[in-house]
Amino acid sequence: MTGTSDLSVECESPGKEVETWIWITVLVAAMGYFVDVTDLWLFSNLRVASLRDLGLSDDQVTDTGALLLNSQQIGLLVGSVIWGVMGDRRGRASVMFGSIFLYSVGNILNAFVTSVPQYVALRFITGVGLAGEIGAGITLVCEILPRDKRGIGTTFVTGLGVAGAILAALMGKYLSWRTAFFVGGCLGLGLFFLRVFTHDSGLFERMSEERAIKRGSIKQLVTTPDLLVRFLSCVASGMPIYLTFSIFAVFSPEIAPALGIKESVSISDVMLCVSVGLTLGDVLAGVISQLARRRKGPLIFLVLMNFVAAVTITMGLSRSSLGYLVLVFILGLTSGYWACLITTSAEQFGTNIRATVTTMVPNFVRATAIPITILFIQVKKYLSIQNTVLLVTFIVFSAAFWGLSRLRESFHADLDYYEE
Repeated sequence: MTGTSDLSVECESPGKEVETWIWITVLVAAMGYFVDVTDLWLFSNLRVASLRDLGLSDDQVTDTGALLLNSQQIGLLVGSVIWGVMGDRRGRASVMFGSIFLYSVGNILNAFVTSVPQYVALRFITGVGLAGEIGAGITLVCEILPRDKRGIGTTFVTGLGVAGAILAALMGKYLSWRTAFFVGGCLGLGLFFLRVFTHDSGLFERMSEERAIKRGSIKQLVTTPDLLVRFLSCVASGMPIYLTFSIFAVFSPEIAPALGIKESVSISDVMLCVSVGLTLGDVLAGVISQLARRRKGPLIFLVLMNFVAAVTITMGLSRSSLGYLVLVFILGLTSGYWACLITTSAEQFGTNIRATVTTMVPNFVRATAIPITILFIQVKKYLSIQNTVLLVTFIVFSAAFWGLSRLRESFHADLDYYEE
């Protein structure tokens, strides 16, 4: 159940000075997410080169790469709970400070690893840090913008943010893996000082004065059936995004030959094509949502198109590396509903649990890479890689369509309420 409060919707008619602060906050949140995504995607671009440099054979690269990716994803999962609860109890801005510092230092230390156990531990620590950025930023942006401009603000944040994947791909292509990790971490520390321009929304500030309100309660989320179903629906709806990332992109060097492609497929080229597609797709999804003044319709359309693209790739219709790159670009384009999904997630919940959920949803979506990659690694022992990918694809999209069916339309939702 939800309970209304006496909070007024912030900034429905902001003055010029307040409006300037609002858009500076949006810009800083976008730049923060840009660095977040750059650091998050760096490992995928550097997986093969770094593990080979550490002395692993080609056979070990796949399984150890999956272990490292899962270690990072577990860190994201743990971090999302920590930062999410802190966001509702201590403030959205404080989370943006803490998370960027932790993942920046973590990535710098990644540049100096000399063994797989060190690598695993540091990917976990970096994952914990990376977990806080997007949820806190989107929550803050949603709360300071009027409802008819929320989609514009969050699309800008995620559109610029997802472009960080392009930078990660370029760094992976042109820099040594140790240099790339070091540069990525330094970018984060440089941005850390821009956080002085951000502070919490009026919705949060007024809520913090209400001592009787339960804030950031994980128990409330998991023991209230309606809240739990809403949360799981949001997570399931985003699973195809990480199918694209954790299977079609990360394991493209293994998948492409299995589809009959005889030419070498560069992981950096694949990541670049997926990244450009995701960036354009995020902007496209945001524009469609704003024009249609709907969230759910564009989400359903893009997930359906993403399914078609995934099946097209898996059927092996392209026999050249160029054709594969074109198809993964389309896959990235149709996976570009990240902004729309996270905005929808923020709009599904009350102020007292909004940061918790908005931080946990994208990171639980990211963490779905764990069962997806485990399923991929285990099933390929019994089936061909092509059939394995096809099976995983159908399982993931079945979950996504269930999730979409349970979401409520939230474009015009008033965020001025509490969950009881």
